Amino acid sequence: MRLLLFSTLAVSVNLLLSAQDVGRGGQLAGRGPAPPAMTLTIPGFPDGGQIPVKFSQAAPGVAVGEGTSPAMSWANVPAGTQSFFLHMHDMDLARNKTTDDQAHWVLWNIPATATGLPEGVPKGSQLPDGSYQISATGPMYRGPGAGANGPFHHYVFELYALDTKLDVKPSADAFEARANVMKAIQGHILAKAVYGGLFRRPQQ
Repeated sequence: MRLLLFSTLAVSVNLLLSAQDVGRGGQLAGRGPAPPAMTLTIPGFPDGGQIPVKFSQAAPGVAVGEGTSPAMSWANVPAGTQSFFLHMHDMDLARNKTTDDQAHWVLWNIPATATGLPEGVPKGSQLPDGSYQISATGPMYRGPGAGANGPFHHYVFELYALDTKLDVKPSADAFEARANVMKAIQGHILAKAVYGGLFRRPQQ
């Protein structure tokens, strides 16, 4: 009798677990596949390839520390995105003997409706769309400028989709502004996309 009762109980538990598994499977199936990852694309050069001189400080007629920013686009933006933050930096430069690297472009509060940036974003602390920008040069894009006699430097563009707009105003110091933005985005990052390129100045 005890054996029969135990067997009946075991069968009931197995049926219950099976039903739960089916329920979970049905729920997951109802959700569908995971959404595709957010992507960042820069048509002017391949990801990991050489950045053309036209986007650098070495371009003809470009002032020291300035440059023409490349056009870029992004896709597969997650639901709930309220703004974007773009960070371009030189991974090979150590600033003032610290872990800080060079701030080439810090651009935040890009509207959630944006799907990219045009080539040659104009100078100015605040752009017409309400976004803010700064670099080590000032309120503008700072093109790559690694020396001709050294190795290629790695320049990385990082795009963050955020679930909020940032209450951060530009400061006179790009590194302070970047630190403030980096602190403000913690806990608000929905997705991140990365695109990189290599550059050093042409031999004269």
